[in-house]
Amino acid sequence: MPDIGIAIHACFGKPAFAIMQHDHVRAHHFGRLFLVNWMVFGFFRQKRNNQVIVERQYGALTAAARTPAFYLDMNVPDTVIGRFEMLTIMLILYFRRTAKSPRSGQEIAQNIIDAFFEDVDHSIRELGVGDPGVPKRMKKLAGMYYGRLESYAAALDKNDREALAAALKRNIHPEEAEAAPSMQALADWMFAAEQALAALDENEIETGMVRLAVPGS
Repeated sequence: MPDIGIAIHACFGKPAFAIMQHDHVRAHHFGRLFLVNWMVFGFFRQKRNNQVIVERQYGALTAAARTPAFYLDMNVPDTVIGRFEMLTIMLILYFRRTAKSPRSGQEIAQNIIDAFFEDVDHSIRELGVGDPGVPKRMKKLAGMYYGRLESYAAALDKNDREALAAALKRNIHPEEAEAAPSMQALADWMFAAEQALAALDENEIETGMVRLAVPGS
């Protein structure tokens, strides 16, 4: 993936080799060998476990973004961009919740943002965009994501449903201006979803089991 300064890299703690370099404990050769093997294989086992959790959680978020009710009842266009907008919303709600989590929950969230941008990168390449054009497209989409994060977070923090609906309208229906359909139903759902996420047990976050209560579920 091109380095465009927007990916948030995962942090699993110190790599095993870094830990070994700082090992000042004198131990029997066999004991040291056992310790080294435990750290090396324990590190990669933890990494594999985290990957399973990240894939499960990211899959749940993308599935929620494809919920038909958003497109049939809440005025989100069922297009590539419309689905990008809904996945962005799911990620923003999820990251606002995990920002309040301990380190383990935040690490999973960091991995998911990587997965998201890797997914976007792969999709752009599948559409036939050559390597020179990918960073430019990625930078534009990253800007869209972070711009939405800022505007939606401001409205959610102020408990301003009208401001959130207005921001959704600007982003989801940019060409229609005042003629765009109301996004109030989607804004109301986002407030309800954030409340539900706030009540989640940390174990659900740490195991990748967060499921948003989507319309019609």
